[in-house]
Amino acid sequence: MAAPEVNLLFHQPISDHAFNADRSLLAVTRESNVELYTRSGKGFTLKDELKGHDKTVTSVDISPVTGRIVTCSQDRNALVWEPTPDGIWKPTLVLLRLNRAATFVRWSPDASKFAVGSGARAIAICYFEEENDWWVSKHIKKPLRSTVLSVAWHPNSVLLAAGSTDAHARVFSSFIKAVDSKPAPTVWGERIPFNTVCGEFINNSGGWVHAVDFSPSGDVLAFAAHDSSITLVYPSAPEQPPQAVITVTTPMLPFVTLAWLNENELVTGGHDCQPVVFQGDVSGWKMAYSVDDPSKKGEMGEGERSALNMFKQMDLKGKDAAMDDSTLRTVHQNTIVTIRPYEGQPGNITKFSSTGVDGRIVIFPKTPRGV
Repeated sequence: MAAPEVNLLFHQPISDHAFNADRSLLAVTRESNVELYTRSGKGFTLKDELKGHDKTVTSVDISPVTGRIVTCSQDRNALVWEPTPDGIWKPTLVLLRLNRAATFVRWSPDASKFAVGSGARAIAICYFEEENDWWVSKHIKKPLRSTVLSVAWHPNSVLLAAGSTDAHARVFSSFIKAVDSKPAPTVWGERIPFNTVCGEFINNSGGWVHAVDFSPSGDVLAFAAHDSSITLVYPSAPEQPPQAVITVTTPMLPFVTLAWLNENELVTGGHDCQPVVFQGDVSGWKMAYSVDDPSKKGEMGEGERSALNMFKQMDLKGKDAAMDDSTLRTVHQNTIVTIRPYEGQPGNITKFSSTGVDGRIVIFPKTPRGV
């Protein structure tokens, strides 16, 4: 296996990250700002900083279609950033109308809308109103009963999945007449006015649903919950019971993020600090392997431990950093918060990127160690 590309950006948590379409620009959250990095060999160079929020930025996304950046924050606001001809990123405030923190944001695949999850028991579906030249929102509220932790778009840019702290994963319609053309029928529904609930699924242990995502075809929904499980939902037809609902429980710590690699594989990450791949189909799923299995790992080849750092550790603690019990044998040294596809096409992802509480961004090949 090719070694993962590891870059320590700073010693602070990264709650979210996003790449542009050609992977030349990286946006990462850092406290109340968003930092923009350009690719420099196998590393990243700080290029710019987006300052517009006055509380912690919780999520960021870059549209692969338009290159616009959207950010949301605990200050209850979202900003859409566009570059001016002189290269300065100009923010536009979005009318979210939320009375609690914004928690998660994602552009729709066609870039016509974006969805913002929140602690206000609502999802704001935001779109640009040409007549008034501003970004406005409509709220999905029922039957949400708690904070929305994650959202994910269906490939048709109309259906939206959401995971929340009320232990539910749901599929909604976000159809807006002024923006969307009528989508083709799917297994999730045909007539889908705004706020239609096309599916509602519960975690049997009552655990928070941390992450949701549609498969590349849009015909399968995956979600990860706080009971260290993942669940796969195979719908059968509109308003019919699902064809299959498969839950895979694991002995690991909870997963908080997931991404599909292809129609039969997905990768998860969380409090065990290592990406884990699951494989299966409608007949069953299993935990296949860890991409960064600490039991198969020798000395970390990260290039971060310099001679100066080694002597500092020996001076401060009286021992070599390599012998420090606080150093994990995984690449990530703390919880993985976000995993995103990095290389390949939807349905055939060969590399993925991850960020977390340790301030690192890591680009992993999907193959297990030693293969």
